[in-house]
Amino acid sequence: MKCDFLIIGGGIAGSSAAARLSELGHVVLLEMEDALGYHASGRSAAMFEENYGPASVVALNTASASYHHTANGGYLTPRGFMLVSGPGQEQQFASDIQQLHLDEISFAEAQARVPILNPKTVTHAGLHEAAQDLDTDRMVQDFAKAARSNGGKVITRAKVTSICRSAGGWQVEASGENYTAKQLVNAAGAWVDEIAAIAGVAPIGIAPRRRSMARLPAPGGHDVTKWPMLMGVGETWYAKPDAGKLLVSPADADLVAPHDAYADDMVLAEGLARYEERVTTPVTRVESNWAGLRSFSPDGTLVLGPDPDQPDFIWCAAQGGYGFQTAPAASRLLADLLGGTTSELDAATRAALSPERLR
Repeated sequence: MKCDFLIIGGGIAGSSAAARLSELGHVVLLEMEDALGYHASGRSAAMFEENYGPASVVALNTASASYHHTANGGYLTPRGFMLVSGPGQEQQFASDIQQLHLDEISFAEAQARVPILNPKTVTHAGLHEAAQDLDTDRMVQDFAKAARSNGGKVITRAKVTSICRSAGGWQVEASGENYTAKQLVNAAGAWVDEIAAIAGVAPIGIAPRRRSMARLPAPGGHDVTKWPMLMGVGETWYAKPDAGKLLVSPADADLVAPHDAYADDMVLAEGLARYEERVTTPVTRVESNWAGLRSFSPDGTLVLGPDPDQPDFIWCAAQGGYGFQTAPAASRLLADLLGGTTSELDAATRAALSPERLR
């Protein structure tokens, strides 16, 4: 099968790239699993917090906001975001509240929103009302639908086994099928460096880091539907309502090899203990747990664009924990770079995201 753009990876990075690039030429997307969004994209905290991340990520967040609010009827619903701290954490709280642009609120205001907060251990709280839940599954499917509507192909159960140069670009074998592409887009998440190695392209030093999650019954029988997302200072844990339950994460970031991730019991227990320190209702039962791999570049921000040594090898990588909230603008940037159109992002942001910075 011949195409203009062959995209490896069917998470939010690959599916959004497929939608944008399908406006420029024929796209084929290959996903090794049975369905799109199986790994990190299917295990996201699913939040849009515009101020979350380093400067280049915040710029992508801001540029993505309109899409999140309006595209296909919008993907956002109100949630809110609350930061809480305890004794001795005043300096970290002050730093976090400034970086995240939160409004400091009284304990009484915080407890009115989250009744289980412990007055003996919560000393400060900050709030951002505008943080929103993201409909992540629908976003992946809508991007894939857009690619298909432009004549693109989305192929699952297609594990890449070989990549080599061809006369017109790249020859790729995946699950016994052969594909020829003018340009190869590497959106393989935790596996991007492995794909680069197969293609003979220098890796970028990707660091897959595990993020674990536990699903708890609603604490104390409370209706958690309208509670904000909670986070401990320094991002040492967070909790988020989900379908009448509460998701709690230790906010772990342990370096691991690429694999189908699962939670580490000890790490999960330590994170639940940090959460328990700030609430009055102890954790008595964990209904389920899981983990995903967030992939980071050496400087912690995304890698978007042609490889400086092999310009027909395109990086769409290192989304970290920012993949969904940045996807509309990140994929638009890729299309601008490959289509030769002017990006709405400023030069400093483009340079901070370029693969050239890592060579």
